[in-house]
Amino acid sequence: MAAPDPAAAFEFATATRIVFGAGKLSEVPAAVRGLGGTRALVVTGQRPDRAAPLVAALAAASVDAVSFPVAGEPTVELAAEGTRRAAAERCDVVVALGGGSALDAGKAIAALLANGGDPLDYLEVVGRGKALTRPSAPFVAIPTTAGTGSEVTRNAVLASKEARVKASLRSPHMLPRLAVVDPDLLAGAPPGVLASSGLDALSQLIEPFLSARANPLTDGLAREGIRRSARSLRRAVLEGAGPAERDDLALASLLGGLCLANAGLGAVHGFAAPVGGMFDAPHGAVCAALLPAVLEVNLRALRARRPDHPALPRFDEVAALVTGSGAARAEDGITWVRELCRALAVPGLGRYGMTEADVPAVVERARAASSMKANPLGLTDEELTEIAARSL
Repeated sequence: MAAPDPAAAFEFATATRIVFGAGKLSEVPAAVRGLGGTRALVVTGQRPDRAAPLVAALAAASVDAVSFPVAGEPTVELAAEGTRRAAAERCDVVVALGGGSALDAGKAIAALLANGGDPLDYLEVVGRGKALTRPSAPFVAIPTTAGTGSEVTRNAVLASKEARVKASLRSPHMLPRLAVVDPDLLAGAPPGVLASSGLDALSQLIEPFLSARANPLTDGLAREGIRRSARSLRRAVLEGAGPAERDDLALASLLGGLCLANAGLGAVHGFAAPVGGMFDAPHGAVCAALLPAVLEVNLRALRARRPDHPALPRFDEVAALVTGSGAARAEDGITWVRELCRALAVPGLGRYGMTEADVPAVVERARAASSMKANPLGLTDEELTEIAARSL
């Protein structure tokens, strides 16, 4: 039986307002005032000093700022701590400036500030999974890396140290009120950060394009994002990111966030959640390590079990987009991705302590991950095991 027409029905939701462009950070203070903000919790990444100019600009706009740094990937405990801090300081707006960790932390804090309770009341998989019923406190997301697209998604990924897994708070109420994507904020980013975040963004464009939930809106965004990522990521990492490369990478990340929020992901992110929870492994690096094997196994499985599947010709289209050749076929695209990962020195999952002995537990958890539901087809345990083993 043929797969349903992906244009038959779909939904698209995103941040209330998106502002993109070099220098747009300067518009944030006025926008915060426009949201009614007078006292902001400013969530930052590992370098809170990077937010100093923003804090000063907020003060000049009569918005007091309370700093809340996020040193690593956010945890359940950190989200609860940030919420307590925001409430105690009487913050009426949350502004997050940083990578995906800072943005997810800020998004979670804004949701909890409005809804009350503990993160585990609402967390998927390892929590009680209650619905968030109230809109989040006004939240402004300002990414300083080009990978997660968290500035336009409706979820926040939190690590549970006790359960050794990452899971999401998820609700349409969590969409940011304002996303400000300023490519100038990528200036000076280390090559390793550009590589892992850029490959995360690329996977978040390719997976929704191949997804069982792909739709015409996300398809157009994914095509544009894949093309921009393919032409600029390698050069940005190996030669330096000039203005043109920064624009491409920032826009590719934004488009990836729009795509994943509205068309889902797949096996790359299905594995990334348990691997990131079980090992001290950065999300973007994990996705980069998994992408080549996931593409190859998915292609083989579709050809064997679903030769009529609408995702199959899309593998050829991905190949044409990344290689720039209309004659490219699926295998050419997978080879291109594998060679890109090699050129950018992407380490295997073994770098983070994962061994062959861990593969069965990783597979069991990946099978239950929410991202796996949008994979083009269900993969067998043998196929999942192959992906994990080949990604070591």
